[in-house]
This record gives sequence, C-alpha cells and structure tokens, in this order.
Amino acid sequence: MCNRNRLSKADRGLLLVLATVLAIALFLGIPGNLRSYSGETEELYFCMLHTNDMHSELIPHSPAVDYRPGEENPATGGFARLTTAVDGIREGKREEGEPVLLLDAGDFLGGAPFAWLALDGYAAELTIMQKMGYDAVTIGNHEYDYGPDVLAQYLLQAGYPEAHEETLVLASNTEAPSDHPLAARGLYRKTGMFELENGLKVGVFGLIGKDAILSMGETEDMQFLDQHETARQMVDELGEQGADVIVALSHSGVDEDRELARKVPGIDIIVGGHCHTALFEPVLQGSTIIVQTGFLGMYLGQLELAYNPNTGEVRMRNEENGRPFLIRIDSSFACDPEIDALVRAYALALNTCIEEVTGGDFDDVMSTVARSDFVLSNLPPLTETALGNFVTDAMRFVAQDFSGQRVDVAVQANGNIRNSIFPGTLEHSAGNISLYDILEATGVGRGLDGYPGCPIASVYLTGEEVRRMLEITILLQEFMGDSYFLQFSGLRYSYNPANAVLLTVPFVDLPIPTTRVVTGAGLYTGDGIQPVNGEGYIPLKRGDEEFYHLVGDAYLLLFLPLVTDLLPQLGVVPKNADGEPVPLDRIDELIIRHPDGRELKVWEAVLIYAAAQASGADGVPQIPDYYKDIAGRITKVWTFPLAGWLLLILAAVVAGIICLVLRRRKRRISGDTIPIRPATN
Repeated sequence: MCNRNRLSKADRGLLLVLATVLAIALFLGIPGNLRSYSGETEELYFCMLHTNDMHSELIPHSPAVDYRPGEENPATGGFARLTTAVDGIREGKREEGEPVLLLDAGDFLGGAPFAWLALDGYAAELTIMQKMGYDAVTIGNHEYDYGPDVLAQYLLQAGYPEAHEETLVLASNTEAPSDHPLAARGLYRKTGMFELENGLKVGVFGLIGKDAILSMGETEDMQFLDQHETARQMVDELGEQGADVIVALSHSGVDEDRELARKVPGIDIIVGGHCHTALFEPVLQGSTIIVQTGFLGMYLGQLELAYNPNTGEVRMRNEENGRPFLIRIDSSFACDPEIDALVRAYALALNTCIEEVTGGDFDDVMSTVARSDFVLSNLPPLTETALGNFVTDAMRFVAQDFSGQRVDVAVQANGNIRNSIFPGTLEHSAGNISLYDILEATGVGRGLDGYPGCPIASVYLTGEEVRRMLEITILLQEFMGDSYFLQFSGLRYSYNPANAVLLTVPFVDLPIPTTRVVTGAGLYTGDGIQPVNGEGYIPLKRGDEEFYHLVGDAYLLLFLPLVTDLLPQLGVVPKNADGEPVPLDRIDELIIRHPDGRELKVWEAVLIYAAAQASGADGVPQIPDYYKDIAGRITKVWTFPLAGWLLLILAAVVAGIICLVLRRRKRRISGDTIPIRPATN
C-alpha cells in the first residue's frame, strides 16, 4: 500500500536546504529583530544630539556686535551655525549606519529680542527648529512668558497640531483647560515614540519641574501635575508601547533631575534644562544618564550611546569614540545658508517691531546705544552685581523724570536681569553696546498694554515695609534661588544669611523666619548715583511709619503682597501716593506711563539711562567706571546666628533641669543612707 505522506529523497534534500537557510537567517537576524543589528557585540548604536534654554537666541551673541558672517569672531551660538554642526554629525553617522535623534529640553522661546516676534504672530524659533530637523522639544517656563493664549497662537503659527509629524511638542505633566486651544487643538502631546533605522524604539516624554513652575509669569488656569507621579505613568505607558529606551526631556534643573532619577526607575536618559548648567561630563544617577548643554546655544550636546537588547542596558560611547559631550558652537562653524536666510528675514521683522516700540527712535536692533570699556556683569548669583546696580539706577532716575516725584528706592529681581551686557571686542565693534545686548539682558515679559517688556510700577511703602522687603528677599533666595534675589538702588543694607530661618517645623517642612536677618539698612538722601562708601545715608529703622516712594518691576510688586498670606509678620501692602492700599486687581493704576498711555518698561528705562550718559570724544555715550564693580549696596556679614542663641538657651535650660534633678536625687539619697541620731537633752 502506498504512503502518500512519504517524502521523496529530493524533497527531503530541499527541506534540509530550506531549514539550513532558515537557521542561518535566524542566527544573522531578519528586519524588525533587534538582534539582527547587534552584530558580534549584540549592541545597537545610536546618537542623541540635544540643546536646552536657547531663549530665542537666533544669532551669534555675547556680544552680538562682534558677529560678522564668514569671519573669525568670539560670538557664540546662532541657529545657522548650530545647523551646520548638526548636519555634519548626521552626515558622519549616516555613513556609519547609525541613527541620530535631535532633542531640546525647553525654553526655546523668551529672553533675546527675537522672542518679541511671538507677540506679532511669528513663531521664529520653532519654525527654524522644524527645518533643522528637531525630533522633539518640551515646553519650559519661558514659553509662558506672554501667557498660555500667546503660546497657543505661537504653536498654531508653527503649524501645530499637524507639525507634530515633523517636530513633537511634549508636555506630560501639563494640563490646559479642556476648552483652551492648547488642549482642544492638541497643540502638545504627552509622549512620543521613535522607531530608529536599526529597529530600536526610543520613547520620549516631556516634563516641567517645580522650580520652573514657580518661575512662570502668566499661567492663568493651567495646571501642572506632580512630576514623579507623572513620570512613572509615562514610563509605564512607553514600556507598554514597546519602548527599548526611555528619554525624559526635563525642564527642571540638575538637582531635580537627580531626584527624578532616584525616585522614578526606568528612565534611561534625562535631557535637562532650566538651570543653565553646562555638563561637560554627564551626571550618572544610578543607571540614568543626565545631560545638559548650558544655555543660549553656546554648546551642542552629543551623546554617543549603545543599547544592549539582551540586558536592556544603555551605555555611553563618547570616550571610546573620542567625542566630546559638548561641542562649542563658534565661528569655526559656517552658517547654513537656508537657516541664515530665515534668520535674516526674522531680523527684518524684528526691526519693524523695534521701530514701533521705541516710537521711531531706533529702527535697527543692532544700533550702538553706548560704549563701555568693561562688561556690565550680572554675576555672581545671590549677590549685588554691577549690572543690577545699573538697571535699578536706570529705573530710579528715569521713573523720577517720568513721574516728576523723587524716587527713593528702585528694585529689580535677578530673574529678570537675564544676561550680562557685553561690549564689542573687535576692531569694528570695540566697546560698542548695542540695543540688542540691552534688550537681551532686560527685555523679558509683557505689559498690560500688550507691548513687550515688564512695566515699571510706582508704590509707596513705609520704612518698616521696606525693611520687611529686605527680609523677604533674603528668605526667598534661601529657598527659591537666585531668580528671587533683589537688586536695589537708593539704599544699602547688610544681612546675616544664617539668621534667615529660626527653625523648620518637622513633618510639614515649614520654615519659621526670624525677621531679623537684616543687621542694618540705610536710605540714600542725596541726588544722583549713591556713593560707594560715602555719606548721605539715614538709618532705615524698625517701626518707621514714614512713606517712601519705590519703583519696581510690576510683576515683582504683584508678588510681594502674596507673601503676606504666608508670612503675615512680613506683610507688605502697596499703596498709592495718598497712602491708600491698592489691591492686586487694580495694580494697573500704579504703572508709570508715557503721555500717550504706553507703559514705561524696564528695558526702556535702561535704554534711556544708557543713552543719557556723558558722551566720549566720538560723541557716543560712555558707561561710567562706577559700574565696573559693585558699590557696597548689599553686604553679607557673619554674626552668631539667632538659632545658635536659641540652642544655647535650650541647652542652658536642659542643663539647669538636669542639675536640679541631680541635686534633688542627691538629697534623697543622703536622707536614705545617713542615720539620724536621736535628739539628746
């Protein structure tokens, strides 16, 4: 009987050949199988390029007046140069068969004057980044400089939500109201997944940190969820979607990034931003790699990586490849022609804006305003600075001219003095301070009139409230960093930082301020610039009920009354010239204005003050040498801290109680052991 299932010898030979081919194919790998690309090392190579905190710095800068296309110069950064650097790396990696991702960790908007174009309906930064081939960006705090509504219009102008196909905009712990365009139009997403050419799946999510949220201006009804809880959810979701590598674009700062890595397992790489730290070596927190490039496009981050599909581990290869983690973007990189043409077009639009906001006084953002033989520095942090003195002097004198009333004190926060002012250093630019450099340092924010720049408000405070404000600035900088450190004109004071907090209440982590951090304060009564170590000061005493005229950034003055809710003993109530309290919803009544109703801006006061300096031999205003250095307005002193006295008192009380107990015990013991002789007559 014949068996129909029996194979012929030829068929068996064919099956043997097919089985052999299949075994070889499985050993070598087939498309879609990670092992197919692992080779002998069983690793998959990929490269991650990254930036952060570009702050609308479209052109080379620090100083911008030094930049000349095609010539060697010290100006750094610039999108056209950055494009050349990115494209060069991409080309090299393409030849090696290695995929590349380009990512940004937020604050691409806000800071440099080009950010003003967002108020005129442009989306310069993100449009350029799309053309550069950024794969994903996250939203930082400065994207909200002009409020959520302007951010929504900005993203719509940049082509979103359709533009997510080119460059993802990510924000995982951000919740806009459901009827707001940011949410209703899907202008940002929580996560993204990139399947690279070698089959590797990289999951990405965006995160904004606690300090960045505290630094925001106008957030309206936006909500920001807990970073760690959100990150855990994103890691789980991306893992379920098959991500091999998980990347967090975190606009939080290095300290918060380290905390994130400790508390949320599963994040392989954190591309960080916000604190402007240039990490020339990545920070390793457990198995998580943390990187950051500084700010303003001075560096491009390059992370050479390898993924092991057997263990799931990600390791860095920069050292073995001889590649730096940060690449300085300088004149060694030529400008990409396409991006350079775009930047030039946006510069023309910016000049139109400049002409409008300056009332026709300037029509070129690169115009020379003044000259200086030195840098007006906004460093170091948490101290009086030369630029802080220049800015607050400008606010005091210009506000005085506008209001027609003596201004006793001017105040501005370090967070709104964005950068040092750098004069030119080359033959064609020597000593020149451009309008661009002034606006870059002081031009953040937007007024109630819709024009760019923080408006200056005029208030009256008692001498006691001025002292309280000094207490508040030290307390805030202790807990919230340099952005909240205040610069002053018209007064000087000394303080002991060790006295900022008496104690911290356990469990609720609530600091109890001493209200005795200021050790001395004096108000300048003379005219003009206050002397470095001269006379002309009267003591600003506790309990002083006399009114003093103070000007400052309107947003800062809005913030001060909020402290009263938390710390009533440090209450500050803004008042008008008649001494009447002005509630927050009427703060616009305190803003100093031009005769035509326009608000006087901080940047405008600085511009007017710079242009009003005595002219040099060439007829251009010259910044006085007074601003080369600080002037003794803020002095840190060290005395024995109040908390130390408290501990000493407590120790003395405890020692007294112990002595009393021991003495009583000794008497009791003596009464028990020494026999009492009977009385004798």
